[in-house]
Amino acid sequence: MELASKGNEIQRPSDIFKTPLILDFLDIPESETLHESILERAIIGNIQNFLLELGSGFAFIARQKRIMTETKEFYIDLVFYNYRLKCFVLIDLKTKELTHQDVGQMDMYVRMFDELQKGEDDNPTVGIILCVDKDKTIVKYSVLKESEQLFASKYSLILPSEEELKRELEREIKMVKEKMAKYGRN
Repeated sequence: MELASKGNEIQRPSDIFKTPLILDFLDIPESETLHESILERAIIGNIQNFLLELGSGFAFIARQKRIMTETKEFYIDLVFYNYRLKCFVLIDLKTKELTHQDVGQMDMYVRMFDELQKGEDDNPTVGIILCVDKDKTIVKYSVLKESEQLFASKYSLILPSEEELKRELEREIKMVKEKMAKYGRN
């Protein structure tokens, strides 16, 4: 009833992001040879649907956004602004399983973006690594574990089966119950 009357309360970045993202609207067949550039082009071509899949409050800012150090330049795959969180959201696309190098790269992007691009009124930049799969050990022992600004989110190019949806729903219900118990809500 509280959710129905107040709406979804957003207290931290993790409250707004969902995982996994279902990107079936991109019409890309699952393949071992999927390249990040193909995925990026498909997302840009379907930006409205992608924004809807991301959640509320997102505005598209740039693709292949260049940021530079004194000697090197780097390119962030996708940059969004979330007006509900009042922060930039950087997305790095990965067509393979998450690696510790991916985490380190995104951590650097977020820190650089905060220093070079973020405005005074903006909240800290959020980084999301969209990957096919993520190793729980890498998440556990990387900066992803305790960071409120870095996330790894799985994506799927096809709708999950009924059994997969059921397992995911059961997992989400369990997680919500645990959060409610933690905060003393019924």
